[in-house]
Amino acid sequence: MAEREVMMDRLTRREFREGLEAGHFQTAIIPTGANEQHLEHITTGHDIRHSTHIAREAAMNLYPQVAVTVPMNVGISEHHMVHKGTITAKPGSWLAVLFDAVESVIRHGCKNVLILNGHGGNVAPVKGILGQWQLYFKLQAPNTNLHFYSYWDLIPEAFASQHLKTKRYPGHAQEFETATALALFPDSVRHDAMQDQDDKEPLEATAEAGQALVDEAIRQVTAYVERMIGGSSRQDQKAEFHP
Repeated sequence: MAEREVMMDRLTRREFREGLEAGHFQTAIIPTGANEQHLEHITTGHDIRHSTHIAREAAMNLYPQVAVTVPMNVGISEHHMVHKGTITAKPGSWLAVLFDAVESVIRHGCKNVLILNGHGGNVAPVKGILGQWQLYFKLQAPNTNLHFYSYWDLIPEAFASQHLKTKRYPGHAQEFETATALALFPDSVRHDAMQDQDDKEPLEATAEAGQALVDEAIRQVTAYVERMIGGSSRQDQKAEFHP
């Protein structure tokens, strides 16, 4: 098997199969996000790059228990289509693909599945259907444990407030997202545009704050997945797993 690899698209079928046979990869994280405008200063791939990065780091922390699927790069972003460069999916077709991705890993033998979201527009559609999916998979595979969370909702409010001058998160391309972009993908931030655009809140962002927030997100996602694996975050014990 490739050395300490958790991304499924970087594993061969033999490597993934042998991992499952050895009792590894019993948990899967499916990163969801979007490809949409983030004001004038952040590139359009912000959301999916962040959820994928956090998913991968959390999986590495729990290696070899967790695999990360191919990211769902396009999200539900109709509200941003007024801005050129946004790519959107219709809720029905997007949910159908997400369901199929969940079903795929469950059919391979993954018992725990976390949909780790990085885009606000995806929340309401999943929130409306997740309970039905959980009931369906409970009948098909009784030990299945399916959850959905946006990574920022796992960051404690007190921790975020400590590191954000505006005390507001996640926002859209505001201090929080600009800070995490500066920390993780500084090449994705256009500093000249940040100075020129009308919205000045992003100027409050710092890479240092962003790194602290990303690190905390990874810690919290790691801990959450660890609880899923241990059985203390069963979906039948809590009904509010969708934020």
